Formats: sequence, structure tokens, C-alpha cells
Amino acid sequence: MILASLLLILVAVILLVLGLVSGSSGALIGSIAASLLAAVALVVGARQAAAARTNVDDAGRADDDRLSRRRRPADGTVDPSGASVPTQHTPTSAGFGQPSDPRFAAAGDEPDGRAEAAADEALSDEPPAQEVLATDAARVARMSAEVLVVDGRPRYHLPSCPQLSDRTAEALPVKEAVELGFTPCGRCEPDSTLLADTRHG
Repeated sequence: MILASLLLILVAVILLVLGLVSGSSGALIGSIAASLLAAVALVVGARQAAAARTNVDDAGRADDDRLSRRRRPADGTVDPSGASVPTQHTPTSAGFGQPSDPRFAAAGDEPDGRAEAAADEALSDEPPAQEVLATDAARVARMSAEVLVVDGRPRYHLPSCPQLSDRTAEALPVKEAVELGFTPCGRCEPDSTLLADTRHG
């Protein structure tokens, strides 16, 4: 539409010049009509472009919201960067969610005791996080091997983990699971298996 409006403006200018040179009222009227059509085409084109931008922005926000709701662990909070941060204390060697973690200090906000107790009760059947050395945790966090996560649960698992029975699990690369705040299951110990696979490979 914008290209069409530019062509109409060009036609209007040509007709205006012809009308002034030849004194033709028909050319002047044609110039006015072409100018009006160009203005209408510009308005329509601008509205279509704005609508397209709005649709793209809305679709992107909806996708982000669905990803955030589906993959955020139940015991996680979101830091300013948008990454999920576990609030439960996992072993110091793993390097996740420690009380001294600067992300919690920066927030200046201690979790409500009642809310934390309710979350703990809801996840009472959840196994503890696997204890992993910080160096091993860093290696796992760079791997692309897939692990399984359960919506609303804080751990990632191996496919054979008994904790997954009667639950719908989703496969994710382990590095993405770590980025989203999931921690390794202490029951199936996925980090040990992943590290062993890399040593044998």
C-alpha cells in the first residue's frame, strides 16, 4: 500500500504540473483526486503495518508466558534476568540456591514461612537434590543430553527414574533444565550417569 501511495503522489505531481502549464482544469482535478487516493493508501498501509507488529508482539508474549508456566519448577522464583532460581536449599557442592546466593541478597526479601511450609508439604514426596561437586555440576550444565522434567516439580530425572511413574514428563536438554532452575534428582542421580557416559564416550 505504501508503494501504491508513492506512485499516486508521483501521478498527482505530474498532473499538477501539466494542469498549471496547459491551464487544463481536468489535469488539476485529476491531481487532487490522485493526492486524496495517495493519502488514503498511506493511512491504510500504516494501519496494516501497526496491526502486523501488534500481532507479532502478542504472539511472542503468549509463547513466553506458556514456556514460563510450563517449565518453571514449583519451588522456584524468578530473578530480574527471567531465570528460574530455586528457593529450597540444595547441597553446597552443587552450587544451587544457597542462602548466601547474591541473587537472594539482592532481592532483599526472605520467603514467607507459611508459604514455604505449604510448598514443602505439597512437595513432600519429592526426593532431595543429588549431591554433586561444583566442578561436575558445571560440566553437566554444558551438556546437551536430554533429561526429563515434570511440570511443577523442581528435579530433573533419567527416563528410568521411579519418581516419574504416573506422571507426565517432558524431555529437555540438561543445560536448559539447569538454566530454568531444575536440580538433579537424588533418587536416580542423573548427573552421575551423564558424567559416566562422557567418560566412557
